[in-house]
Amino acid sequence: MGKVLISRPKTAVEVFTLLPEGVLCQVIDNVIYMSPAPQYDHQRLVMIISAKIHDFVSKKKIGECTPAPVDVYLDENNVYQPDIVYIQKENLSIIKSGKVKGTPDLVIEIMSPGNENFDKIKKRKVYEACGVKEYFIIHQKTREVISLYLKNGKFEQAEKIKNKIVSRLLKKSFVF
Repeated sequence: MGKVLISRPKTAVEVFTLLPEGVLCQVIDNVIYMSPAPQYDHQRLVMIISAKIHDFVSKKKIGECTPAPVDVYLDENNVYQPDIVYIQKENLSIIKSGKVKGTPDLVIEIMSPGNENFDKIKKRKVYEACGVKEYFIIHQKTREVISLYLKNGKFEQAEKIKNKIVSRLLKKSFVF
């Protein structure tokens, strides 16, 4: 009888692709991080903000907005599940087989206790390197918004504000 060779995954992303649907995890710098489901207040805030952006972009027919969980393959070492992603109409081709295989135009992350360093440092670095045009980080409890806008390949931070996302890309503010 002949031998059957089974290829073992070589990267965390290859392991990630073998997991069953619904597993809450992300690959950050080629390391798999698992987490429990977000808290109710976190998801409520995601729903409020994503509904406002979704309604706006749908009426204008300028792209797609969706809340987590959706896998976003940014590069060979990073697969994130951002809380909210927006992809401009002209870039919708990055949605392939139910996954986002490329860089969204706008990303929103709601910071939960324990994930602040991922959102403010690790994810920020990767989002910047991959060319995300706008990245908003919202503190779940204070609702303070850190607004980062890509300019010449680097994020520039605007003044922090509360309860409002100011999107230059969409030319619209969203109050929550």
